[in-house]
Order: sequence, then structure tokens, then C-alpha cells
Amino acid sequence: MTIKPTGNRAIVIGGSLGGLFVGIMLRSIGWDVDIYERSERNLDSRGGGIVLQPDVIEAFQIAGISTQALGVVAHERYYLNSDGSIAQSMPMRQMLTSWNLLYGSMRRHFPSEHYHYGKYLTDVQQNGEQVTAIFADGTRDAADLLIGADGPNSTVRQHVLPRERYRYAGYVAYRGLVNENELSSDAKALFTERFVFYQFPNSHILQYVIPGDRESLVPGERRFNWVWYVNYDKTTELPSILTDKQGKHRDYSIPPGMLAPAVEQEMRSYANTVLAPPFQKLVAATQEPFVQAILDMGVPQMTFGRVALVGDAAFIPRPHTAASTAKAAANASSLADTLVKYNHNVIEALPAWEPSQLAYGRQLMASGQLMGDRSQFRYGKSREA
Repeated sequence: MTIKPTGNRAIVIGGSLGGLFVGIMLRSIGWDVDIYERSERNLDSRGGGIVLQPDVIEAFQIAGISTQALGVVAHERYYLNSDGSIAQSMPMRQMLTSWNLLYGSMRRHFPSEHYHYGKYLTDVQQNGEQVTAIFADGTRDAADLLIGADGPNSTVRQHVLPRERYRYAGYVAYRGLVNENELSSDAKALFTERFVFYQFPNSHILQYVIPGDRESLVPGERRFNWVWYVNYDKTTELPSILTDKQGKHRDYSIPPGMLAPAVEQEMRSYANTVLAPPFQKLVAATQEPFVQAILDMGVPQMTFGRVALVGDAAFIPRPHTAASTAKAAANASSLADTLVKYNHNVIEALPAWEPSQLAYGRQLMASGQLMGDRSQFRYGKSREA
């Protein structure tokens, strides 16, 4: 299908999943879009596994990206006893994918000449007719619309809502990826193509299979993806968890290969103490675990003249909702639909788009907080009840 150009231009700040969703959706309605990413090179391996939701599939279909091979199907859900036996099983079909596969699919679809690396935003200026992005290297770009899709530490949000910042929820998610051929046969038989949980007081761990290296979906070449939620005190414990092996303190996550040795060893020892045996084996087989602090973030507004916030720049739902990626896709799809409805008039479209997206973000935040607090704090704030 040939898209008729509208003559409108958008600047997207942030080139991860949220920015790419906005980019492909605006291009699908005839807009010219440039994405500016602060990283110097191609993004990779951020976040591991993702539960694939309908909003993502719909955005791909509208943009003309193939949805034939987006992930691995889990056919049932298991809950384990402490000895590793099955406490409960239920049929539940879900599609599981990876950050890498979604990013790669959209990145290949988005024109390289309009995706710019190493561009750190320093200022946003706007008048009635245009909005201008100013970057640290002295360059600037002007357009009809600027989208802040630059995540929890959003520079765009800092300009429009300088007092708004995410809050630590009281626990972290340890995460890891294990190649299928690197796990013991008994654990592999239990985990393959199933969504498996082990729940215990003030914690739980889960796993599912996702695409492997180079987005492979071939059995034997995929990966087991696990997430383990553990409570840590914000003042006395979290700072050491978020200090990497080079002694650098990170804001909210430590990437694969950068956990401090003492933190990693403590995590592995704790896993051997409290986890069910199959999950002990999964953690032990993980070469480069990583960690993310669980955050709460919600903005009072998402539009500011010709500027809008989307994805985690606006709302950070806790991962128990499995909706962060889907929310970014929904924000982008709804924005494109609203721009078409208002004949691509930004000043009219953004106020019409905002209320439903605020309501959606608040609903996801409340749902995630309820699920997370029920899991982690039912017996107080400590790690062990």
C-alpha cells in the first residue's frame, strides 16, 4: 500500500522500542519521522524476554512488518512446590518473544538515514508553529511534533515536568538468559514451552522460552528467560546492588556482564537457599545475570503544546502486568489514529489523545502495584517472611 505523504514531520527522542513504535506508526500515516538515540551504537540485549500482547501485533500489522515468526508459544502454565514437583498446572497459550527480536524487526523496517545515534538532547523549544530539539553536539532540528520516548530517565520529561521522577518500589528483578543446550535435561524438560512459576513468601521467580541468538526460533537454539523478584531496602541495600563491577553507581539497572562479583555471588547463594531445585539449576547455568530496580512512575499530563510523552517516559507499569511494551505500542497506535482523525493538526489532536492514554497508564500502574505488593510485601518488607 502506498502511503500518501502529509508534509508533516515528527522528531522522536529515544530509539528503543517506544521510539520505534512511534516512528513506524507515524510513518504508516504519511509522516516524515527522525529518531534520535543517545547511545552511540546499535542497542542490544536490553531486558531479555517479553510477553507478546495484541497491541504489539496490531502495530506491526499496520506498519507492514511480518508477524509470522515473532516468538515462542508456551502451551501451559506450571506452579511448583518447594521440592520442584508440580503443584498446579493449567492450559494457557501465550506467545513469548524477546526485546532483541522486536527491536530488530522494527529497526530493519525503519529507514537508517532517519535513525541517528549519539544524539543527546539538551533543550526543547517551541512556538505556535514548530518545536525544536537542540542537541549536545550543537545541532538542532525543527518539526511539527516532538515525542519523548526516552524511557525512565527521559530528558524530554525533565524539560516539561522537571519535578516528576520515578520512585523505587522496594524490590528488584534479577534476570538471566540460558541457551537451551546449556541446561540440564531434567530442568529443560520441565521448562520448555511452558510458563513456570515458583512462589514463596515475599518473592517469586518465573521463566519462559524466548528466541535465541540472532532471533532464532529453532528448537535447541532458543533461550530460557527467567525473572526473580527480591526485596532490598532502598537506603541500606539498594546502592550496593546498583553499583557495577567497575564501581560505577547506576540509576536503576546493571546490564549483563556488569554485576559486581560480590552482588552476583550473594544472589547465587541466596538462590541455592530459597529456590525450588529446577530454578536453582536455571540460575546456576546463567553466565551473565543482570538486575533492574522495580520502579513506579506516573505523570499528571502527557502533552505540552507540540510535545508528547509516551511509553516509560510517561508511565512505568511494574513488570507483573506484562504490559510495558504493549503500552508503548498502544500509545503510538492511538496517537496515529488521533492525528488522522484531526486531519494531522497537532494542536487539536494531542489534547484529544491525552485523556485515554492517561487513564490507561494509571490503570496499569494501579494493577501492577497491586500485584507486586501482594507478591513482595504480604509478610512485611523483608526478603524472608
